[in-house]
Amino acid sequence: MKKNYGLFYSSPMAIWFTLFFLAPIMIIVIYSFLKKGLYGGVEWEFSLDAYRYLSDPVFLSITWRTVTTSVIATLITILVALPCGYCIARSKYQTLFLVLIIIPFWTNFLIRVFAWMNILGNNGFLNTFLIQVGLIDDYIHFLYNQNAVILVLVYMYLPYAILPLYATIDKFDFSLLEAGRDLGANKLVSIIKILLPNIRGGIFTAVLFTFIPIFGAYAVPLLVGGMDSYMLGNIIADQLSKSRNWPRAAAISMVLTLVTTVGVIIMMNIQKRDASRNIEAKNGAVGNGAVGNGAVGNGAVGNGVAA
Repeated sequence: MKKNYGLFYSSPMAIWFTLFFLAPIMIIVIYSFLKKGLYGGVEWEFSLDAYRYLSDPVFLSITWRTVTTSVIATLITILVALPCGYCIARSKYQTLFLVLIIIPFWTNFLIRVFAWMNILGNNGFLNTFLIQVGLIDDYIHFLYNQNAVILVLVYMYLPYAILPLYATIDKFDFSLLEAGRDLGANKLVSIIKILLPNIRGGIFTAVLFTFIPIFGAYAVPLLVGGMDSYMLGNIIADQLSKSRNWPRAAAISMVLTLVTTVGVIIMMNIQKRDASRNIEAKNGAVGNGAVGNGAVGNGAVGNGVAA
């Protein structure tokens, strides 16, 4: 009797997936439908109070701020990462540039946030420099606003966009760009109409790698933006630590989880569609090549008969 070891070898992954993914999500789902405890925690009684909070105008305002901040920061990150990834892929010093991108991120996350606070602060490097060169007479409030949050978020998550874009562009056949220029397209048009469609999978990966962590950001809005720039991650933390409202924090966490899940599903569907199109294009090219070869062969036979 043949033994099936598939279940045995897959069981560690199944256990890990259950303990560290399914179980925490199920706990969050259950807590979101319970009542808040008098002194924190939960009371094991069904309630929709946590979900009613999701229609509160204050929460909707913070959600809108979170969405706009995440979209703008992600868009800027991708626009900066695309030329960076392209230049690295075309450079002879790829390893050097990749190391220079990665080295700052060996430093602790909070230390980098505090570094930006020192740069953007009222007595920070930027204000001091602008005053000394005579461009301004008094300091400018660069900190504690949404623009500062977006700037720091772009810096923090830029490598997460550069690396997948570089990996995709590095595999691209650049002779296609040369062919496009031979046909009359300038360099910019060739990049937009030839390069970008062929690296679409890398672009979607970079978008997910940046949008998802930005959407759940906590430290950057708290330290750089202040209370007027709070995002959903800050509301979850406040509900757990200050309000001691665990069901409400769980309900807000479900919003983040759903947004993340929808984003991953969309990316997987797009990549699956692109893969099927590539397979169909290759099969079509092979079929056309076979027909062409047959035609050439028939021509050669015909020429031989005529001779």
